[in-house]
Amino acid sequence: MSLAHIIILLATGVGVGFAGGLLGLGGCFIMTPVQFWVYTAMGMPVDTAIKVAFGTNLFVVLPTALSGAWGHHRKGAVWWKAALTMGGCALFGAFGGAAVAVHIPGSVLKIAFGVVILASAVRMLTARPPQVFEEPEDNPWLWVAWGIPVGIVTGIIGIGGGVLMVPVMVLALKFKMHQAVGTSVAVMILSSLGGTLGYIVNGLDAIGIPSPHLGYVYIWAWLALVGTSVPIAQVGARVAHRLPAKQLRWIFIVVMCYMGLKMIGVFSWLHLPV
Repeated sequence: MSLAHIIILLATGVGVGFAGGLLGLGGCFIMTPVQFWVYTAMGMPVDTAIKVAFGTNLFVVLPTALSGAWGHHRKGAVWWKAALTMGGCALFGAFGGAAVAVHIPGSVLKIAFGVVILASAVRMLTARPPQVFEEPEDNPWLWVAWGIPVGIVTGIIGIGGGVLMVPVMVLALKFKMHQAVGTSVAVMILSSLGGTLGYIVNGLDAIGIPSPHLGYVYIWAWLALVGTSVPIAQVGARVAHRLPAKQLRWIFIVVMCYMGLKMIGVFSWLHLPV
């Protein structure tokens, strides 16, 4: 990895951390595409590069989710019974999803990731905070039914799962928004752990990944991303009320749309140099 690649990853971690602290956004839509482009520039095949991006991304989510869950817990916003039930199921689902993903062509995974990120951008653009007046049902079997499929998707496309879990909790499980966000972050501890382990175990025999690595987790990239994203997230949280968050939200929507379209390959199909 060259110095330029290290600087790009460090800068990406800064952007991811600031976005997370300021707007509560996950960083997958930034981290995965940037890693993919860095890895392909390093000479990795597309198939290997996208899987290393997914595995490393999930490992970055783990300490971020731990920090975030602690902060939400201190505010009483985590329903731990639901979080542990859904998270436990999501852990196994994510491990299985990662095991499936390593057998899917990288070009397909890249497009699938782009579609999910583009759909998330559209949802962020159009969604309005729902009014929830019902109390959430204390139903572990319902949590299991949702936790497993969310975990599988998490493992297959290498995302933390919050972009899927929060809508499920609010719309299907009737969580209040703050409780849904806090509980979702706690679930992501286990879902990201399961996905990370899946990409490590199923990538032990992978070739073409520079050392040091654990399966499909590239250690130097992980250190660069974690080293900047975790502390900068605290900065973003502190300045959350001092900057025009609504305008910044639009910036991130534009970035998500660009990243999604780029990963799908739309710009290449149109022969656009972007």
